[in-house]
Amino acid sequence: MTDAQDTAADRPLRTTGGGPPDDGVAADGAPSPEPTPLLEPREGIPPVVADADALARVIDAFAAGTGPVAVDAERASGYRYGQRAYLVQLRREGAGTALVDPVGCPDLSALGEALEGTEWILHAATQDLPCLREIGMAPAQLFDTELAGRLAGFPRVGLGAMVESVLGYALEKGHSAVDWSTRPLPEPWLRYAALDVELLVDLRDALEKELDRQGKLEWAHQEFDAIASAPPPPPRKDPWRRTSGMHKVRRRRQMAVVREMWTARDRIAQRRDVSPGKVLSDAAIVEAALALPPDVQALTALPGFGPRMGRRQLEQWQAAVDRAKALPDAQLPQPGQPLAGPPPPRAWADKDPVAAARLSAARASVSALAETLNLPQENLITPDTVRRVCWEPPDDPTPETVGEALAGHGARPWQIEQVTLDLVKALRITTA
Repeated sequence: MTDAQDTAADRPLRTTGGGPPDDGVAADGAPSPEPTPLLEPREGIPPVVADADALARVIDAFAAGTGPVAVDAERASGYRYGQRAYLVQLRREGAGTALVDPVGCPDLSALGEALEGTEWILHAATQDLPCLREIGMAPAQLFDTELAGRLAGFPRVGLGAMVESVLGYALEKGHSAVDWSTRPLPEPWLRYAALDVELLVDLRDALEKELDRQGKLEWAHQEFDAIASAPPPPPRKDPWRRTSGMHKVRRRRQMAVVREMWTARDRIAQRRDVSPGKVLSDAAIVEAALALPPDVQALTALPGFGPRMGRRQLEQWQAAVDRAKALPDAQLPQPGQPLAGPPPPRAWADKDPVAAARLSAARASVSALAETLNLPQENLITPDTVRRVCWEPPDDPTPETVGEALAGHGARPWQIEQVTLDLVKALRITTA
């Protein structure tokens, strides 16, 4: 076994006794040693599990394993439609590492059941949980190493940066944006995938110690529980409004063109199972909306459309433009989206100067407190929660009423405990 294959648990942690290090500086102030490249998984690259028999063996092995299980998933963002998983990586003491192909094994619910009652370790869990749930895998309890790093005050919380700063190993990250729907998966990609879970358990253990040292471990547990128990987000209303460059589109008729073209593109992308951007770019949609071309010839002259695009494709995009142009005024989209909460903060000074003063005071307090606690403001309390409480505060802002308001907006108990008193002071501002 080479030095690069030694378990990271044998190395002294760079965080011990001194908190998260600055880049290139160890806890004692001396320059950090160069990270050791992690080149190969400890047991080599495991075979890809792509049939029922191989999956059954993996299920048995992981059910018999001990301790938490490291889990990761690879998607084909930018290549395929949607966010489905194209590879699932797992590692557990006593079971080793497994690489499971959800194309060959689309139902992993039996594997999820075998891990029931086990803590799952993920990095940036909210990114992977939706695609894991689609194939039958959902943890009841988890440890998110990215979120743990944020709470502990690390300046960089990507997996590679965390493994390097905490454990002293360098992960090769060159394959993070490849097309994971490719079959067969090249060996360098599989090596990269296996290494992504190689040290997650070690990283989890080190971060748990650091959070405990800082008195933040209970905060982390509350955050992890909130992620594990959160329901799937509702479908986004009017997703076409998120078209890049939409701010240039002012007129309702032009908005209708964006909506028609976005909807047509989405339908084609779903049918072909490709990323919508590979069908037609957002920039091209916006150009067509602004120009309102009268015919295919005019459309062809616009950026994003041209002689390399087939006549049939051009005609289908022009048809979408024509449908929008033919809509009666009553069916045109309205500017902006109906607000479910307070207006944008830039409008507060005109709409409610007192609320604007409350928000300014609250933001300053939260910023100062987050700096004192050495964590990002958005992890201390979400900006949306602060805005909502400042826009519609309790009639009598007391620690009890403000705490109830924060809880009603989803704040965790640790957050309520930390920010309530400062917010009470801000909410008691009654003059601008």
